[in-house]
Amino acid sequence: MTARQMTAGVRLRVRKLKGVIFLLLCLLAVGVALAALLTLLVDVARDGVPRLSWDFINSYPSRFPERAGIKAALYGSAWMIAITIMVALPLGIGAAVYLEEYAGKNWFTAILEVNISNLAGVPSIIYGLLGLQLFVRAMDLGRSVLAGGLTMALLVLPIIIIASREAIRAVPPSMRDASYALGATKWQTVRQAVLPYALSGIMTGNILATSRAMGETAPLITIGALTFVPFVPDGPFSPFTVLPIQVFNWVSRPQAGFHQAAAAGIVVLMIMTLGLNLAAILLRNRFQRRW
Repeated sequence: MTARQMTAGVRLRVRKLKGVIFLLLCLLAVGVALAALLTLLVDVARDGVPRLSWDFINSYPSRFPERAGIKAALYGSAWMIAITIMVALPLGIGAAVYLEEYAGKNWFTAILEVNISNLAGVPSIIYGLLGLQLFVRAMDLGRSVLAGGLTMALLVLPIIIIASREAIRAVPPSMRDASYALGATKWQTVRQAVLPYALSGIMTGNILATSRAMGETAPLITIGALTFVPFVPDGPFSPFTVLPIQVFNWVSRPQAGFHQAAAAGIVVLMIMTLGLNLAAILLRNRFQRRW
């Protein structure tokens, strides 16, 4: 074996060793993250699961820990998420369709794309300040669930736009060409060929947006969502609270009973988030099988 062949063999072994070390570091990073998550879940479940009951879910907040419940926060979260999805999803998909299918490549669309990417990384408290000025004060919606839902819609809109654009961009050009070859118009091609094929990716973006909106607290505190609400919203203009704010309120109390109630609220919040994600994933998989 020549010296050159021996040098090549050594280099090959070094590259393989580096690859193994990199793989081990990646596995270590994943293991640390999963261990931290598991520790948090076990701690929350240990304190919160014994507190879960129908009375806890069907009771209003109280100054007595044993009587405190999450009914008002649960209804408020449901109202807010419904408004957020109804506003953000059509606007996000419409913006993605325009940017990918209709808008030309010019300075205007370049500015739009840069701003959308930047908005996705803006801290959530900034959206709370925007919602306070625009919806609460300028539009005079007050500290209502509608103002909260619209604020959260602004927060998640860039996520939906970016995810929807990536899904639409992944549609093969042959799908569009085949539709045009059959005499379809631009809108018919988008509606009957592009969107059904991209719907699974769009649903993925909606999953991410819904999960973020469900757990956000800072924007809602900024617009003035209440921490103590002894009633459920009876319309979009009602005052409201949500589960994260209710949990924050209980955690700030000194009594151990409120801390257990906060842990139970976290468990309910995680169940709601996982339930919404599961429903969206099942819907996405259904469309994937169909198309």
